[in-house]
Amino acid sequence: MKKIVCLLAFILINNITEKIKAQSGTVRIKDIEAAMPVLDKIFKDFATVNQLPGYAYGLVVDGKLIHTAISGFTDMEKKIPVSTRSAFRIASMTKSFTAMAILKLRDEGKLDLDDPVYNYIPEMKDQKYLTTDAPHITIRQLLTHDAGFPEDNPWGDRQLAISDEAMISMIKKGISFSNIPGIAYEYSNMGFAMLGYIIKKVSGLPYEKYITDNIFIPLKMTHTFWDFKDVPPDLLAHGYNRLNGPLTEETLLAGGAYGAMGGMISSIEDFSKYVAVHLSAWPPSNDPETGPVKRSSIRDMQHPWNIPDLNLKYKYPGGQACPLVSAYGFGLRWIKDCKGRVNVGHSGGLPGFGSNWKIFPDYGIGIVSFINLTYAPASILNTQALDTLIALAKLQPAKLRVSDILNQRKKELVHILPSWNKAESSGILAENFFLDYVKDSLRKEASAIFENAGKIIRINELVPENNLRGSFIMEGEKSDIEVFFTLTPENPPLIQEYAIKEIKKN
Repeated sequence: MKKIVCLLAFILINNITEKIKAQSGTVRIKDIEAAMPVLDKIFKDFATVNQLPGYAYGLVVDGKLIHTAISGFTDMEKKIPVSTRSAFRIASMTKSFTAMAILKLRDEGKLDLDDPVYNYIPEMKDQKYLTTDAPHITIRQLLTHDAGFPEDNPWGDRQLAISDEAMISMIKKGISFSNIPGIAYEYSNMGFAMLGYIIKKVSGLPYEKYITDNIFIPLKMTHTFWDFKDVPPDLLAHGYNRLNGPLTEETLLAGGAYGAMGGMISSIEDFSKYVAVHLSAWPPSNDPETGPVKRSSIRDMQHPWNIPDLNLKYKYPGGQACPLVSAYGFGLRWIKDCKGRVNVGHSGGLPGFGSNWKIFPDYGIGIVSFINLTYAPASILNTQALDTLIALAKLQPAKLRVSDILNQRKKELVHILPSWNKAESSGILAENFFLDYVKDSLRKEASAIFENAGKIIRINELVPENNLRGSFIMEGEKSDIEVFFTLTPENPPLIQEYAIKEIKKN
């Protein structure tokens, strides 16, 4: 069935593109900087209303940390103020580092994502599943939370310090499953603890050392830690809760086998470097690889592999209704809202802490925030901040570069419109074209539209949907004409699909 595809206001992040900013770099940064006081107020007001002990947040634009804001204390007793170098427990934000390490090992040919987990944890082979037709769990299913394990917050938080031996002993006793593997999303800290163990088995290094050597050091994350005892006392953020009303300090949790699901401690300055790496994966390019893993592997992490939720009633923190779909990638959450905007990131929550980071890849912006209060809703703050920033700075998503072949076919198509004379011998139409379209009908349709439009004043630039599909506007004296076409996968690509319509002037 033929249909005209509307011009896309928001370009999908999986298109192969070259980024062209709607705003020049200087204007863009000035517009963003002008919005900073409003973002600062969002955080300050939230901190005041909720009496936060302390917080820090940073904004990353086009790969650079351009703005930070801090408030409160990392240590309420000693009144040590928060700084951008203060080290907060970031909890489940650790998971994407675990996923990145797994993909690095995959890229090196040391494991396959579809390997059964029992290849690396033999104790998993004899697990009793809920049904006899259940498949064995794979590494991929651990990454995407569909291994069949039950959601294990907050139980998983309290397993942080257990030893590898204790974890393997627990597995030997048998796992209680909520689903069979591969059929349902259910968030599992246990699954990521297993991934950490696999990293250790495959690399021959402790999980923490492997991540440090292969991710932290290449990114120069020199103030990111695994053990709170290694953090300089004047930089260590203490965690607090209000379970009984007044502010109470939480006991800092030690790391262990479950560190792969939530053991990291980091600062705004350090973590912004990691945010920049994720932004650098877009758009795909011919630039040299500079990250700890390939950009294509980062895009693998950000891809929506497991889609568990369509929220028709979602409202942005400001009250605007906007349905969205959410998914889980490899150690990352993926969300697409009613405006077509995609954001990717992850939250973290442990006793004493709440954190979140997210990027809008099409906009080249990202944010990270840390709060030292139990399960503080940093994700809500970050969502409100970036939504506000896009609106105030009038940011536009990245545009696609028009491929040479699309421009060529556009010019050739314009040449045969509206008469379609010599179309068969033009060499631009695929073999299916006149099997799917009747030439006389094409001529009649186009001629009527061109007559209504009057003299063609201007032919606008092509708006690509991807490398082989796009549309353009021909401005007429009385009305405009929109032309859409799609090219084939052969070489050279030919026009396989076409549509035309009249657009009335206001």
